[in-house]
Amino acid sequence: MQYHAATSSRRRFLKQSLALVGGALAIPGTMGSFFQAVRPARAVRVRGRVQAGRRGLAGVAVTDGFSVVDTRPDGTFDLVSSTRQPFVYLSMPAGYALPRNETGTARCYRPLAAGDADEVRVVFDLEASPVSDENHAFLVLADTQTQDERDMELLHAETVPDVEETVRALGDTSVFGVSCGDIMWDRLELYPEYERAVSRMGIPFFQVVGNHDLDFDGPTDQASVQTFRRHFGPNYYSFNRGAVHYVVLDDVFWNYDSYFGYLDADQLAWLEADLARVEAGRPVVVFVHIPVQSTQVGRQSGGPPPPGISMTNREVFYRLLEPYAAHVISGHTHEHEHVYEGGVHEHVQGTACGAWWTGPICYDGTPAGYGVYEVRGEDLQGRYKATGHAPDHQLRLYGRGADPSAPDEFIANVWDADPNWTVVWYEAGARRGPMARRVGTDPLSEQLHRGADLPERRGWVDPVRTGHLFYAPVATDAGEIRVEATDPHGRTYTEVLSKR
Repeated sequence: MQYHAATSSRRRFLKQSLALVGGALAIPGTMGSFFQAVRPARAVRVRGRVQAGRRGLAGVAVTDGFSVVDTRPDGTFDLVSSTRQPFVYLSMPAGYALPRNETGTARCYRPLAAGDADEVRVVFDLEASPVSDENHAFLVLADTQTQDERDMELLHAETVPDVEETVRALGDTSVFGVSCGDIMWDRLELYPEYERAVSRMGIPFFQVVGNHDLDFDGPTDQASVQTFRRHFGPNYYSFNRGAVHYVVLDDVFWNYDSYFGYLDADQLAWLEADLARVEAGRPVVVFVHIPVQSTQVGRQSGGPPPPGISMTNREVFYRLLEPYAAHVISGHTHEHEHVYEGGVHEHVQGTACGAWWTGPICYDGTPAGYGVYEVRGEDLQGRYKATGHAPDHQLRLYGRGADPSAPDEFIANVWDADPNWTVVWYEAGARRGPMARRVGTDPLSEQLHRGADLPERRGWVDPVRTGHLFYAPVATDAGEIRVEATDPHGRTYTEVLSKR
């Protein structure tokens, strides 16, 4: 009864919130561009079937991005859509191989090309997965963000081989990938080169819309994703692997002048219908580009998160996720952090491109890299994989005085640390105790990024204050310094401070 009461309260809140969102969209001014160039629409009936061979699959959610229906016991479905909706797609059921385009990107959709017809027929023919996906893994590449041919060469020369090695190390585990937005850096004509990278990496990839993946001449938010949709299909959707329900959302709202983090009324209504089919308590993982809640500006100036780096209507989003064991994975800020808000654990990923392909690290000192998440039943364990390094490369040490504001202390940058990590240090083999976590700038980032002429290719990059630095006082004549960082899953990583 408590769950039903909470659910009823939550749904009342959401109805009120969605009504407010819809009202906001109708206000003249900046948001009014949402309604420009709206085409007249006709109703279209979609009849179809989801099947594996000749066997129909029951209870599979099928959607056009607005309505959601479930397949009947024989796998058939009827969906009333409109010519305004570009796709019909399904929430891919667990236990079946992920269909792919020829490029390797995931394809759980069909174009809804009705033409002059009032009815269309769609069949999804699935194949049972050759290996169980109860235990599975996924890789998250945030902000590959290639602007030119040189950036693309680095993606192919550095990131792709590293991902290939990680996939090989995972063995027979079922693996998929997610590109978590800013796949391009405005040069959308380079999408085929990203698709070639996906093909080389050898696992199906899902794509998230980033603010640099938009058609900036699009007069509406919907029109801004036309090129993205031509290559990758819908800009929001869901799928299932094992016990986990995965959702991809587009939280980059374009108003023909700028963007901000926001989920529009259609997406929120669709998300509510999608999650209504997921049993309470199940793990749900949501991928977005702009963080739901970034702490970056708070670390720099103490102000609230601006709309360009956080989801402005996040409270509604948090309420939708309340019944679930929810994780959010985002990118966009080119740094790495963990945020616990609204009952959600958000993983803000360090980027594949680091500090915009200028060198080996992001501007918070996190190595260029990607997330590796392994799922065993309902247990999800993530780690950050630094490109070009062994999987246990999880911290970097700096000697006494590397931070001028702490002249008597040495520093450990433990980029994947959240409040549940423990970081302790040893001198000459003797345990000295925990290190103090403080906000500061990474000394290597200071060296590589500080100054008008640094880094060489993109001089506007500067160090950013980060919350994953750890400090401890040490004497000038101290013996060997060793740091052990232990994550919440009991994995311990060790580094020794060089005497140089």
